[in-house]
Amino acid sequence: LLLAVFLFSLYRVLHILQGYRTAQAVYDKAAQTYMLPVERMDGDAQAEEVPPQIDFEGLRAVNRDVIGWIFIEGTDVNYPLLAGADNQQYLFQSYMKKYAVAGSIFLDYRCSTNLSDYHTVIYGHNMKNGSMFKDIVKYKDEEYFMEHQDITVYTPEREYHLRPMSVLYTEPTGMRRKTKFATEESFQAYVEEMTKGCSFAQIPEKPLEQLWSFITCSYEFNDARTILYAYEVTEE
Repeated sequence: LLLAVFLFSLYRVLHILQGYRTAQAVYDKAAQTYMLPVERMDGDAQAEEVPPQIDFEGLRAVNRDVIGWIFIEGTDVNYPLLAGADNQQYLFQSYMKKYAVAGSIFLDYRCSTNLSDYHTVIYGHNMKNGSMFKDIVKYKDEEYFMEHQDITVYTPEREYHLRPMSVLYTEPTGMRRKTKFATEESFQAYVEEMTKGCSFAQIPEKPLEQLWSFITCSYEFNDARTILYAYEVTEE
């Protein structure tokens, strides 16, 4: 009986690990296939600063639910961004519409797919192999927070350059996912309330035009969530 339990447990562990590897291989291939390097002129002094282009035509030929691509410099976050019919569709499904233990990075279904809401909410799993939104949890370390300042969300229409504002772990309440506000004043009050529990933050001098939340599972207590708040910055 003990041998049977051991073998079954071993099988489960190997099955999970294989699932991790398979899911990561899918997204590694996606990055290689759809992140296209920009052709640069010889002697371009700023060549290393030219961002890649995303082949959204190719991605959307695979899945029309792909609305963007998220890349955080210096981390392993480099994935397509999807918008499903609800918050369950891409919880365990890759952008290729196949089962994947790591799921996808996806937009809250209540958010506008053109990313125009006051509050844009994006989810990803906290995978033990370091994939998906595992690195979001690392932002709770202030040194890591300050060293990883460049968050880019690409869409077919434009690029959003974001900067981390604050981070915390909390309960998964509906208030944390609120996306609609009657007035700009109510939105600004919401931003202030949501970031109260942060032990450190870099708050912009001007009022925010949009708030971005990157949410993943956390383990400080049962059903905890880590949320990284960010805001858009200009090229200057």
